[in-house]
Amino acid sequence: MTTPGRGLHGRVLDTLGPAITAGEYPPGSVLRTDELAQHFEVSRSVMREAVRVLESMHLVESRRRVGVTVRPRAEWNVYDPQVIRWRLAGADRPYQLRSLTVLRSAIEPVAAGLAARNATSGQCAELTECALGMVANSRGHQLEGYLIHDVAFHRTILTASGNEMFARLGDVVAEVLSGRTHHDVMFEDPDPAAVTLHVQVAEAVREGDAARAERLTREITVGALHELDILAP
Repeated sequence: MTTPGRGLHGRVLDTLGPAITAGEYPPGSVLRTDELAQHFEVSRSVMREAVRVLESMHLVESRRRVGVTVRPRAEWNVYDPQVIRWRLAGADRPYQLRSLTVLRSAIEPVAAGLAARNATSGQCAELTECALGMVANSRGHQLEGYLIHDVAFHRTILTASGNEMFARLGDVVAEVLSGRTHHDVMFEDPDPAAVTLHVQVAEAVREGDAARAERLTREITVGALHELDILAP
């Protein structure tokens, strides 16, 4: 489905982007914009706009008299939320989920410890509200409702850390949490222990207990890796 508001070039991206990240066009492949425009039944200007977006993601590069070349995977902007979404939708999903979850395990515990030192009263209240929302949606196969509160919880942790670099990872974490839910890499009801840990992290941040907040968040990320061992080996 084409993302609303993106028009014709969005329709092209929603097909071509996943094809590139899935390896249908291996690195070094040359894409001819004229041929692609004809294939997608769009104008050359629409095709050029789609290529510009792919270039911004470092998936391709344009060279005069050569065409549009698919770049090596090592050069892709792997932090781009759209690239993450495309990779999660393809055969690369298990690797991508593990890579992102390992990143979370390195960043989020530290961010939680910082949040315990730096969070405002409003952010503490927001964490508590999110954790309670997770509890309320943790039974009865309410994964979409749970996801909303889960994403908000982790965004708040990263923002409340006071570190601008951590805060910018909010979209990355949102994509991995969404990908787990939308691609059935979650149990029908979330692990009760994980739900409880989120409540306890909110308490630790509110109480200013940095060591406890960091330890509990590390337990959350270790649990997420364990779930991947079961659901996406």
